[in-house]
Amino acid sequence: IAGLLALSANPVLAHRSWIIPSTSILSGENQWVTLGAAISNNLFFPNHVAPPLESMAVTGPDGKPVEIKNGKEGEIRTTFDIELTKPGTYKVASVRSMLSAQWKEGEEVQRWRGSAADFAKQNLKGKPELKLFENASRVETVVTSGEPSKEVLKPTGKGLELVFDKNHPNDLFAGEKAAFAFVVNGKPAAKLKVTVVKGDDRYRNDPGETEVTTDDKGAFEVSFSEPGRYWLNASIETEGGEFEGVPLGHRVSYTTTFEVLPE
Repeated sequence: IAGLLALSANPVLAHRSWIIPSTSILSGENQWVTLGAAISNNLFFPNHVAPPLESMAVTGPDGKPVEIKNGKEGEIRTTFDIELTKPGTYKVASVRSMLSAQWKEGEEVQRWRGSAADFAKQNLKGKPELKLFENASRVETVVTSGEPSKEVLKPTGKGLELVFDKNHPNDLFAGEKAAFAFVVNGKPAAKLKVTVVKGDDRYRNDPGETEVTTDDKGAFEVSFSEPGRYWLNASIETEGGEFEGVPLGHRVSYTTTFEVLPE
């Protein structure tokens, strides 16, 4: 298994997607949780753009869909509520697939993002240094009522996903090691760079980005020195194929947020 997280000198600057629950672990019956989702520069402060509410889906401990209530898609944050009517672990996820393009206009780099159906309407073919990518992203978080369960955590076999065979994301503690694994389309994602950042980086001069690489079986270990909310991300980029006569690259990414409790 790959070694423990090591400090990286490179700060995290790109916009980052996330979903954060008001509470990750609850007890009692019929509890409510409010979820906030955003794409932002700082974790976990909405300051850029809100993800679409329609991309959000909640799955209960029994594998059945859970109704999203009081949903609101704002300018910089999307919010909604869920009721935890059954004991166990719930998964909240935003799974999206779209095209993105970039090209040069003089010295300026221009970008576009949208559906495959809308690409032809943009008249981008022939633009200087045009690059086109198919992006498949999965952004997740989990919430547990009572005892943690793992049924809802099983990978779907599609895209990049995190496997929780050894540690449950709602049972993590500061000072302890946690072991996970990545799979892509159901197969081990070997030699994959995984990035972890503790939330509230807005209040630190050093954003505290850490990196670890998966082993040949896609497995890796992490250790958290402090309690708090964390953001974990990995992505794979490949080339091959074309779309509407334009060479097409492929990007698949996975993001999750989780809470690390005091010892």
